Amino acid sequence: MFKAVIFDMDGVIIDSEPMHARAAILALKKFQVDVTKEYLEASIGSNIRYICSRMIEDFQIKNASVEDIIQANNEMKRVLLDKEGHITVPYAIELIKNLYDNKIKLIIASSSSCEEIEGVMDSLHIRQYFEGYVSGSNVANPKPAPDIFLKAVEKLGLSVDECIVIEDSFHGVTAAKAANIACIAYRNPHSGNQDLRGADILVEGFDEVDYTFVNEFYQQCHGFATILYTERTVIRELTMEDIPHMYQIYQLPAINKFVDYNCESVDVEFEKHKAYIQNVYRYYGYGLWGVFHKADCVLIGRCGIELKTFDGEVIYELGYLLDSKYHGQGYATEFVKEVIKHCFDNLHIPRIIALINKNNIQSINLATRVGMNNIGECKIKQNDCYKFEIIRS
Repeated sequence: MFKAVIFDMDGVIIDSEPMHARAAILALKKFQVDVTKEYLEASIGSNIRYICSRMIEDFQIKNASVEDIIQANNEMKRVLLDKEGHITVPYAIELIKNLYDNKIKLIIASSSSCEEIEGVMDSLHIRQYFEGYVSGSNVANPKPAPDIFLKAVEKLGLSVDECIVIEDSFHGVTAAKAANIACIAYRNPHSGNQDLRGADILVEGFDEVDYTFVNEFYQQCHGFATILYTERTVIRELTMEDIPHMYQIYQLPAINKFVDYNCESVDVEFEKHKAYIQNVYRYYGYGLWGVFHKADCVLIGRCGIELKTFDGEVIYELGYLLDSKYHGQGYATEFVKEVIKHCFDNLHIPRIIALINKNNIQSINLATRVGMNNIGECKIKQNDCYKFEIIRS
């Protein structure tokens, strides 16, 4: 389940790479070294100590230590920062706020120092949106090693398959993939010619990237097909991980008495759903989908369409149920309407049927609210039922 985004900072939140490059070039002149912008671009994403160690080796610097170069570099960055301030990546702050508003946990994992990260968070007034940060100075191995992202996941108290990373550098993308975390790569024009082919998806900007985009990306990376979004819910294919919660909903007395469901254990339900994924979702492209509360990603019900033969007639049968704790709040009406619309507009189904137990007053009222008509009576396993229909107009 999608729970967190791990942000790189330089090149993703702040457009700092041009300033970093100028600071490094000016700092190295103090040690009689002329370094090119292209040389510096190759190190984007790694931490400053590692970069300085390489410089000493590559340029055979005899009159300075790693600490000397870091100090000179930091002094030049402070001079430029006092003069220019932090320049944000367009729409990055809007994305951060949008993810936060949708209850997604956020953390920064940057090769920059703790002081630099905290300075950016305070300068941009974004500290309140983040669970914290991990600095490259606090891990044993810098990017492209996975250490920094694994520590961020640990700090969040989550697993790698509940997170995604947003990066802009080859080293960062490589580190994310080494940590087995899905990665969005932002092609920052100021980050040099970065090889970002290892990322799961590449974006040219954040202007059209929001919670819906990121959530859809996450679902695709993890093999979930998201079908619809409503105002308060997400409708997607049920995965094996969802089955224990779905099983619990089936056991609720208000649900169980009206559902044609008889399963002895959650293990049996696992096996049934494996077959359902292959034989229904994959074969037909539709089925009974899970309904999830958009605010916290909790499974709250089920809704969808199935192809069946009933009384010698092939029908598209609508099925829906909702966890009883969410009854009376308009959720079922909201998601059933959207599922019907999806079936008509996108699946081109001409007619939808709902077979409802006569004692299920809530379901009967719902069918009426969403525009279905009672067209007669029928029996299902000795139960007296109504037959409702709605026709694509």
